[in-house]
Amino acid sequence: MNVVKKFQKKKEDFSCSNCGFLVKGDGFTNHCSQCFFSKHVDIFPGDRLENCGGKMEVTDIVSSKRGKYIIEHKCLKCGEISKDKFRDGLDNFENFLELVKKINKKKGLN
Repeated sequence: MNVVKKFQKKKEDFSCSNCGFLVKGDGFTNHCSQCFFSKHVDIFPGDRLENCGGKMEVTDIVSSKRGKYIIEHKCLKCGEISKDKFRDGLDNFENFLELVKKINKKKGLN
């Protein structure tokens, strides 16, 4: 029986399929640090076993109990939902604030 770990650290650089930004991976990188899009390539983080490959758009951002921001992605191809953390010092905070405003506007929260 082949057991797959639920998390696998995978250090990879990638070009964002949404905005083209070259993202420097650190083994925990899940999304573009500029536009926050992700790509549906994992079943469990880092395993690269998902065949879908669709772009994953940010659909919501919530604050956790620890004061961290959680980013919710939805795959534009298959509808899969996943969550990741905003990465202080790595993610573009100004772009993140603009994204929060956009999402809040869609929700009717100005």
